[in-house]
Amino acid sequence: MLEIIHMSKSYDGKKQACNDINLQIEEGDIYGFIGHNGAGKTTLLKSIVGILDFDQGDILINGISIKDRPLEAKKIMAYIPDNPDVYESLTGIQYLDFIADVYNVDLNERKLRISKYATQFEIFDVLSNPIASYSHGMKQKLVLIGALIHEPKILLLDEPFVGLDPKASYQVKEIFRDMCARGALIFFSTHVLEVVEKLCNKVAIIKNGVIVANGPTGEIIKDQSLEHIFLELIKEA
Repeated sequence: MLEIIHMSKSYDGKKQACNDINLQIEEGDIYGFIGHNGAGKTTLLKSIVGILDFDQGDILINGISIKDRPLEAKKIMAYIPDNPDVYESLTGIQYLDFIADVYNVDLNERKLRISKYATQFEIFDVLSNPIASYSHGMKQKLVLIGALIHEPKILLLDEPFVGLDPKASYQVKEIFRDMCARGALIFFSTHVLEVVEKLCNKVAIIKNGVIVANGPTGEIIKDQSLEHIFLELIKEA
């Protein structure tokens, strides 16, 4: 379970980038997180994974505070930022082995998982090539494999579908569904509202650092579209 409890974050001591955020994301949830540019989505995601410190409140990863026990919390998480930086001087397989080493993934297990996902994303044949030679979409696929290699219980992503072709996007959605069916939880931000509407069982909408709506997607949308609800809620944002 991911619990965000009265979390607030300011960069200048005045304006709150995130203001008294309270969310509870449970095992099996595919939770969409939407908001206008600058609403606080990336700030919250980076705070959850321990990249940014925050001023008030707490964030618990399966009951573990990201502030008090960050390494323990990070062991069961994976995070993909909106513009993932990778070590371009490495080959694809060197990068994946490095990530697997960080998470102490058994050699046999990593080989099986790398083969499975690299074949699925159609980059297996280029894993021996330098990452510098990869397209943006190929780098995105590589980072996804790196995030999945230790089978995280909590997966956090910032705009995960940017740069992916339609086939890869479909595969990622299927992977999300499979992970959550096995007890993981996924929390991701996106501007693609149609994806949230069709994929996510829950959604949160943030406006100027404040959560203005959250809950089961069907209850938020009712008989309207998510696009209509979103635009109404962020008026004058």
